[in-house]
Amino acid sequence: MPSNVPTGFTDLLAACTRSAVHLEMRDSYAVDYEKGPFADWRAGHRPNRDDRASWWRPWLDLVQEAVTRGVVIRRARIVSEPVSEYTRFLHDGTFTNVAAGEAVRWLPRRRASDIALPGNDFWLFDDRVIHWNHFSGEGRSLGGEIRDDTPHAAKLCADAFDAVWERAIPHGQYEIQ
Repeated sequence: MPSNVPTGFTDLLAACTRSAVHLEMRDSYAVDYEKGPFADWRAGHRPNRDDRASWWRPWLDLVQEAVTRGVVIRRARIVSEPVSEYTRFLHDGTFTNVAAGEAVRWLPRRRASDIALPGNDFWLFDDRVIHWNHFSGEGRSLGGEIRDDTPHAAKLCADAFDAVWERAIPHGQYEIQ
């Protein structure tokens, strides 16, 4: 990896100049049923849309700063239907991503069958730098891998994301099944 490529996610987003796209393909991620945001959601807690301070967090500041600089941030989620409980949780909280400036779409998995997809979730920065997200079978993060030396993989990611984005349903129009 060349030394001029940032090694941390925050730095990758800060160095981004045009676009950052994120493809999520799992039905759950590191679910903790006992504590944390998912457990709180299961217990009935929902963010108050009118109280931004109660749900605004450092991630949303990073997104808003990048969008303010002119970076287009898009997130696409491929989901099984009927959706998992975790996907319901994500859907309920996605208004925070949208408020920060992300565009978010949802693609039912059955509509993705003929799209060539990478084997892992990813972020792609400026169509060149990939941040692969690796997970265990239970959805625990195994860390990331940053690559800028695989133009064929960057093209696969860009093409896959564009194909998903074209078919996906904008967040405000996607109804949970």
